Amino acid sequence: MEPALKTDLPPISETFVRVNYSETDQMGVVYHARYLVWLDIARCEHLRRTGVTYADLERMGQRLVVGELRIRYRQPARYDDLLRVRCWVREIASRRIIFGYAVELAEKGALLATAETSMMVLGADLTWSRLSEEILGVLPVAPDPVRL
Repeated sequence: MEPALKTDLPPISETFVRVNYSETDQMGVVYHARYLVWLDIARCEHLRRTGVTYADLERMGQRLVVGELRIRYRQPARYDDLLRVRCWVREIASRRIIFGYAVELAEKGALLATAETSMMVLGADLTWSRLSEEILGVLPVAPDPVRL
């Protein structure tokens, strides 16, 4: 069964996460690799709101894999901070989607980190593939809301 796709959504999504104690290091700040998990959560939710999930893509014979990652840490996140992770599509082509991210304190809006992931499109056999026109149509490109 094909997913019911939504095309009338704002191009920038928001996902909220709260920092738990296990995500902090001995200095009391979030360990740098945890940001990667939050980016993944935000990207999955960005796709999900369009009506397609990673599981749907896999059923359609497609895989999105990280080809490149760039992250800029600006300020630390700390235990119990409520974070807003904004996600958007910076560029899209048949074989690649570049997502942008802004990790912010939800209440104060302070920018903690910015990031970009370049997702390559592979088929079920893990060779290069192309996104369907239907999927391309539900992922509009948005201008960066912050300087990456």
